[in-house]
Amino acid sequence: MDVIVVGCGPSGAVLANLLARKGRRVTVLERHREVFALPRATSFDGETARLLAAAGVGAGLPRISEPATGYQWRGVDGHVLLDIAFSDNGRYGWPDANTMHQPSLEELLGAALVTEPTVDVRRGLSVVGISQTGTGVTAVAEDESGATHTFEAGWLVGCDGANSVVRELAGVSGTDLGFSYEWLLCDVRLHEPRDFVPTNVQLCDPARPTTLVGSGPGRRRWEFMRLPGESSAELGREETAWRLLAPHGVTPETATLLRSGTYRSQARWSDQWRVGRVFLAGDAAHLMPPFAGQGMCSGIRDVSNLAWKLDLVLAGRADERLLDTYTVERRSHTKAAILASVKLGRVICVTDPSGAADRDAAMRANGGGRTTTPPEATPLTAGLVQPVAEGRGGGEVMAAGRIEAGGVTGRFDDLIGRGFVLVTTEAAEALGEKHRDFLAGIDAKVVHLGAAGVHDVDGVYGAYLRERGASSVLVRPDFHVYGTAGPGGLDGLVDGLRERLHAY
Repeated sequence: MDVIVVGCGPSGAVLANLLARKGRRVTVLERHREVFALPRATSFDGETARLLAAAGVGAGLPRISEPATGYQWRGVDGHVLLDIAFSDNGRYGWPDANTMHQPSLEELLGAALVTEPTVDVRRGLSVVGISQTGTGVTAVAEDESGATHTFEAGWLVGCDGANSVVRELAGVSGTDLGFSYEWLLCDVRLHEPRDFVPTNVQLCDPARPTTLVGSGPGRRRWEFMRLPGESSAELGREETAWRLLAPHGVTPETATLLRSGTYRSQARWSDQWRVGRVFLAGDAAHLMPPFAGQGMCSGIRDVSNLAWKLDLVLAGRADERLLDTYTVERRSHTKAAILASVKLGRVICVTDPSGAADRDAAMRANGGGRTTTPPEATPLTAGLVQPVAEGRGGGEVMAAGRIEAGGVTGRFDDLIGRGFVLVTTEAAEALGEKHRDFLAGIDAKVVHLGAAGVHDVDGVYGAYLRERGASSVLVRPDFHVYGTAGPGGLDGLVDGLRERLHAY
């Protein structure tokens, strides 16, 4: 067996699907017999939709999700403090933001796994022991009867959530920022369709900070912050949920309360993401407040980063040290997301009226309320990217557009395929034979813009190159740019990647 994945939530299922699509043998160990029925996350962004499509479930996403129109913050008097408008056709080829029902997403990912002959999903097994040598990992799991089962593989990835057993068994410590608030979470199904414009709203009301978000087709979520002096028991009562929902037009006559319960947000990350042949990903590696909607998205980025690196190492195409870039790239990236979420939370979770008034005034004075678009995905600043000294540098997430190839028009990713992709305006003969062989060995796709039969329909790729004064861009399987090159620099660009894959 190549890889053991512990946990079959979104992160674990995406990892298993990505590895299986490369022909890797994967065992997935999941303690729950069935998909966990209650939703946790409610949304994913356009970058994450693209990564989910790379895991093989793009066609099913419209069935379990809906595009969100925007995210708005409203102050004490209802004045708009922040207004982000989302597009149905975002920078990364998918809607900028999508609301979803998490159990439906997990079922979609699970159905894809069932079709993969190299994946063995074992449910009802709880991992109780892990040991490793220089060449492999052994996991011991117990079933409901207490019987033990032993599994062996080259690598193990813990995607087993906030209370990760893998993290505990690996002895990994963590950094906790101590930013924690308790909220009442209410998931409802409305009896009649209602339009919510924008889809997601944050009420920054000191009387009761409240979050309203879509949570997939026919569903919606309200979250109410526990106030100072209010007990958890009082907040957690079902009658409290109905009392707080009533001002929003949500009553037993208009909606079904699918779930109400309290949860406590956290802001923490693991200090190590790799211990020998054991890795952590998703909530096992990090937790963040929900205000930026990046918790599940970050987990899917984790495994999308790790999967292709494991594949290259297993194939003997890269040195094992390449796997150290997983921690370098993802920990700093996720730490920034956690800090940003905490910053948002400090603005939202204000219960002092005078403090809230000062906040609102400051945000208005700084242009609050202007409609903006979502920021671009966070670039990588270290790891397996081209240094600026060698070219124009890499790290950003490559934009996505449509192309026409072979008389068919569609998403670039769908028509060309995933993996390493080299997009260039140079002629085919500009790439030397040994460089073509190397790219073929890592299953890279080479696209010559302007060549017969290839048309940049939306002009995305030509514009990207022109803006950087480049003629070529080399993109990693997780859609981060490795690097770019100007005319005549194509071989040097490919050489740089080859050298780094073997140097790490």
